[in-house]
Amino acid sequence: MKDGPNIARVASAIGEPARAEMLAALMSGQALTATELADVAGVTKPTASAHLTRLLDAALVAVEAQGRHRYFRLADDDVARLLESLMGVAWRSGAVRVRSSPREPALRRARVCYDHLAGDVGVGVLDAMLEKRLLRSSADTLSVTRDGRRFLAELGVDVETLAEQRRPLCRRCLDWSVRRHHLGGAVGAALLQRLLALGWARRAKDSRVVSFSPAGMAALRGHGLIA
Repeated sequence: MKDGPNIARVASAIGEPARAEMLAALMSGQALTATELADVAGVTKPTASAHLTRLLDAALVAVEAQGRHRYFRLADDDVARLLESLMGVAWRSGAVRVRSSPREPALRRARVCYDHLAGDVGVGVLDAMLEKRLLRSSADTLSVTRDGRRFLAELGVDVETLAEQRRPLCRRCLDWSVRRHHLGGAVGAALLQRLLALGWARRAKDSRVVSFSPAGMAALRGHGLIA
């Protein structure tokens, strides 16, 4: 008898090209309708519905009904981490698109990884927080130091409230383009939302790209969040 989880079932659900495109689109953290996901994947709506049923059965996506519409999103941040890791393997092995998107350099610089900041800027923020001892690295875990809690509070991120969530406070997330870690978890998500709320950065429409204004980059440097 074979023991343990059946990874083949999950891998086959991800491995079909149209389903992979849908999952990649949901890495933006936004919930999308079946029609929107059909457009992304280049398939008909009935075909998209069949693919989404497969993804639901594999617990890779979740669905929420609102009026006449059903909105699909990634099931949780574990699925997002899995997809980001797969993107890293694909990038490293040369499994890249024949024709790169004009936005690809911007994606590598700063992008949303489900609900937190990734890319060069995201990796730089984690490096800076570790160097300033706002975060402590121990074995495979990250924790917020006393100085880190005070620093984040000054930015408007309440770590005490975040700690009440079931989600881990901090997680390393391997960045596919930099091949180093950026900051995930509840703190990573809250920090990105705060950067957007402060106007230092903004989300590009219909894209995972995060754009920082010159003033926003200056503010990051001023707070020691990037070199």
